Amino acid sequence: MPALTDTFTMANGLHIPKIGFGTWQIPPGSEAYDATRVALDAGYRHIDTAAAYGNEASVGEAVRDSGVPRDEVFITTKLPAEIKTAAGARDAFAASAAALDLGVVDLYLIHAPWPWSDMGSDHRAGNVEVWKVFEELLDAGKTRSIGVSNFVVADLEHLLEHTDVVPHADQIRWFVGNTQDDTTAFCAEHDILVEGYSPLATGGLLSNGAIQEIAAKYEKTVAQVAIRYLLEKDVLPLPKSTTPSRIAENADVDFVLAAEDVAALDALEDASA
Repeated sequence: MPALTDTFTMANGLHIPKIGFGTWQIPPGSEAYDATRVALDAGYRHIDTAAAYGNEASVGEAVRDSGVPRDEVFITTKLPAEIKTAAGARDAFAASAAALDLGVVDLYLIHAPWPWSDMGSDHRAGNVEVWKVFEELLDAGKTRSIGVSNFVVADLEHLLEHTDVVPHADQIRWFVGNTQDDTTAFCAEHDILVEGYSPLATGGLLSNGAIQEIAAKYEKTVAQVAIRYLLEKDVLPLPKSTTPSRIAENADVDFVLAAEDVAALDALEDASA
């Protein structure tokens, strides 16, 4: 399926497969291992994990066992959101790299601009401190690209003002009716790739009548239309499932939405209600 083999090119020239397999909320052990193996068997070549998910070791094992050459799989992991010191970032990266056991990490992200327990709090100084470690990791060849997650314009602006390397990616919650236009536009302006997690609004879009009508026109599912919408917007979708049929279905998006259908999806607000 070309959607799985097509790539975006990040600002540093690195190619990243246009659809990633998300592993958020997939428990470690057999569930994360099996889901990752199914995704790789279905043709996914981009796997997204995080220290906070607790499943890095299971994901790494699945990649090693898959028979897919390591250099054909793009691996993303993330620094826990509560770590905002240089020493903490170095230790966390070493722990993640060891858990994955896949050599060089392809993309390393700051998971959030603030700890999850204190969302919205000001950790800009800590983010700069951490980012300087990320720049070191990049220079040392321990990761091939670096980025952020859940950063909005103000977070990005501050980081850009105080550091040298512009993030290669910003992974944000992005789906029909929740397109974070300001952040998306800022990223486009600065050549930061936008990755969209929860492209189905954690299932919330599946019963949306307007999307169902569009899906019927293409003989596709709501999930496929919702994922295709991100690709039409040059946003990299990270669908997540543990069901083999849905894992395959989520990548079967080699069709094009007509301009009027993209416009109809653009006009939907709170589509997951």
